[in-house]
Amino acid sequence: MIDYNPKEWFRYIFYFQKADTVRKLSPLIITIGVYSAVVAYLILIHWKLGQDTDLKNISLMHSLLGFVISMLLVFRTNTAYDRWWEGRKQWGSLMNSSRNLALKINAMLGDENEKERAFFRIMIPNFAFSLRNHLLNRYRPEDFTDTELFTRNDLHVQEHIPNQIAAAIFGKVIELQKKNVLLPEHTILLNHELESFTNITGACERIKNTPIPLSYSSFIKKFIFTYCLTLPIGYVFSLHFLVIPFVMFVFYILASLEVIAEEIEDPFGEDSNDLPIERICLGLRNSVYALLK
Repeated sequence: MIDYNPKEWFRYIFYFQKADTVRKLSPLIITIGVYSAVVAYLILIHWKLGQDTDLKNISLMHSLLGFVISMLLVFRTNTAYDRWWEGRKQWGSLMNSSRNLALKINAMLGDENEKERAFFRIMIPNFAFSLRNHLLNRYRPEDFTDTELFTRNDLHVQEHIPNQIAAAIFGKVIELQKKNVLLPEHTILLNHELESFTNITGACERIKNTPIPLSYSSFIKKFIFTYCLTLPIGYVFSLHFLVIPFVMFVFYILASLEVIAEEIEDPFGEDSNDLPIERICLGLRNSVYALLK
């Protein structure tokens, strides 16, 4: 995620970053410009159609459909942003649950339980890093820190790694209860944070694995494409060759909204506008290490 000052208007009007929609859509924008030029040439120069042709009435269709396409794109971007914000809330909940778990473990386990304290101090951040990699469909052993009680060799890398780490943390709590290091009421006190790990994992998987339905996404693309293909036919009689930059600009606006929505609807990737999960994981690790010294 790119950090920026939203109050700096002038700078970001002329700022183009690597993932900017202009760069992504440049081939299509140029293509639609060439198409508009060909249409304008044929109508104005080759066929020499005048104002009395019925083709100029196509612009009425654009006036009628303009409201429809704006509503579709507003719904599309709002839906995508809801998924982005829901992902941010889930990772915020993971940060809070990890801190609360570390706070409680710190109070329940004394210095004489150094190995157990080290286990929780390391394994809680391990869960966050493993969830991040799980959402990216990868396994990075360098992101896992070994403890005396649990090492990366204990993981089955072909299986669900966040679940394995959550199970190890919960199993350690139950083990400490059986050894009378923790009381039964301590386990009840820790249960909410332990449950939240799998709840957050499930919520993030739901966001990642449930994209916008194909028929809906495909319809919007077809709508934008058809709308822009007919624009030069309807407006060439009033704008003449100025219809070329006009159509290119309209296509840029409409297609950019769809591209932005596609990018942010899966907020767990590594694109410029995705969530800063790496930063969240590092902040979580620092917090837990500070609480469980």
